[in-house]
Amino acid sequence: MPNQSSQVLRIVLLVVGLVFIFGVWPLMMVWPAGWQWQPNQPEYEQMVLGVYATLGVFLVLASRNPGQHRSLILFAGWSSIVHAGIMAVQAFRDTAERGHLLGDVPVLAIVGIVLVVLAPKGTRMEAP
Repeated sequence: MPNQSSQVLRIVLLVVGLVFIFGVWPLMMVWPAGWQWQPNQPEYEQMVLGVYATLGVFLVLASRNPGQHRSLILFAGWSSIVHAGIMAVQAFRDTAERGHLLGDVPVLAIVGIVLVVLAPKGTRMEAP
């Protein structure tokens, strides 16, 4: 029987994965100041949507057995933290993008931290 943190990780992976697949585009449309760079850049948006939807599919698949997908979970976590950090710097530099400090920057930072903290612990490899 899975322990409680494993159950929480499964739920987090499923929810984050589904939001990455289905939620990023609506957030860009409903709250452009917090989720969309201005002026509108459709090529950038398509690239981001494609990358995050793909990552979302793999997070949903990983939710079935997180222990077998530690590297993916850590990648999703750390890349979200790095993405949030870069976006925060850019939002501070460009006053027109300050809305991101209340939108996708904190969301990606929180998602990243939660994934890193909940990621399955690594196994030690024995020397041959």
